[in-house]
Amino acid sequence: MAKVVTVFRSRVRQETLGDYVPLATRMSELATKMPGYIAHKGFVADDGERVTIVEFASEEAHRAWAQHAEHVEAKKKGRSTFYSEYKIQICLVQRESEFKRP
Repeated sequence: MAKVVTVFRSRVRQETLGDYVPLATRMSELATKMPGYIAHKGFVADDGERVTIVEFASEEAHRAWAQHAEHVEAKKKGRSTFYSEYKIQICLVQRESEFKRP
């Protein structure tokens, strides 16, 4: 079973941030409760681009999140209201290594 990593790059329309942040927070909460969820982190660059990296244990787990009813509605709202642009890359992890200093 291959781990799936999603790289979601976006730009949020500034005038929608007040409504965007609570919805993004809700999506984060929901994602963490999905079977197969591993982790996610979000970053905002100085130029306003946002990058969210999400990890799921399998394609099936990732698909379940993509098809979650509340997430589907949030994605629609993102396209219609929040984002000026976005790019999504779905990646299967071929190899992974890790280092942690003791």
